[in-house]
Amino acid sequence: MDLIIAKGLLIPFLGTALGSACVLFMKKELDARLQKGLSGFAAGVMIAAAVWSLLIPSMNQAGEQGLGKLAFVPAVIGFCLGMLFLLLLDVVIPHMHLNETVEGPKSSLSKTTMMVLAVTLHNIPEGMAVGVLYAGWYTGTVHVSSSAALALAIGIAIQNFPEGAIISMPLHSKGLSKIKSCWYGILSGIVEPAAGFVTIVLSQFIIPVLPYLLSFAAGAMIYVVVEELVPEMAAEEDERHSNIGTIMFMTGFSLMMVLDVALG
Repeated sequence: MDLIIAKGLLIPFLGTALGSACVLFMKKELDARLQKGLSGFAAGVMIAAAVWSLLIPSMNQAGEQGLGKLAFVPAVIGFCLGMLFLLLLDVVIPHMHLNETVEGPKSSLSKTTMMVLAVTLHNIPEGMAVGVLYAGWYTGTVHVSSSAALALAIGIAIQNFPEGAIISMPLHSKGLSKIKSCWYGILSGIVEPAAGFVTIVLSQFIIPVLPYLLSFAAGAMIYVVVEELVPEMAAEEDERHSNIGTIMFMTGFSLMMVLDVALG
């Protein structure tokens, strides 16, 4: 069982690492349309994962705890807290997005460091999501199979692959060597297995609030989609509109649904 959990926690990190390694083999920075497509794909995967793998299990678990028609309460509270938590991190941690928009307090940190911090913030809820689902399976308090938890891990790994490339390629285009750009991209993903591991270690203490934690992770993931990924996929380049982000969103959302049913 421990080996199953360890593999599940490392799968999303592997996706980030492989995506970051793309910089070692590609000579140019990512095309703007490709970057929008990858952002749309990641957004589709994350929203589908938040709904099917986190919010629905949260309400099901709350119902089994005797809340009846009020089973939505933990889901709503956890969802809102998850979004507010990421909003707080956005405010208190200095970071820079790919379009070089700086958020958070003024800082003397380098642009490279702030860009890595931005991606790291995105990865926190993903690590929590995988960890809380495995915690629910491990403790038996949530009716979820190891296959369902694996489906979420694989889905996040798939969307982490383009995210790894999205962070490492711009770093290289800004002057960093390919090795350093790849390394920074990999470092940004370490937080995922770490967050998942902490969640599982604390699982015996958080059983009563698992419905809240499931929806908390969902809220945090959807915050990333609304705040970062959707604007990136919908941004117009040279006053030209592109539907590639929407099409890739559909693809990512559909793929995550397939994984959830096929492996769940």
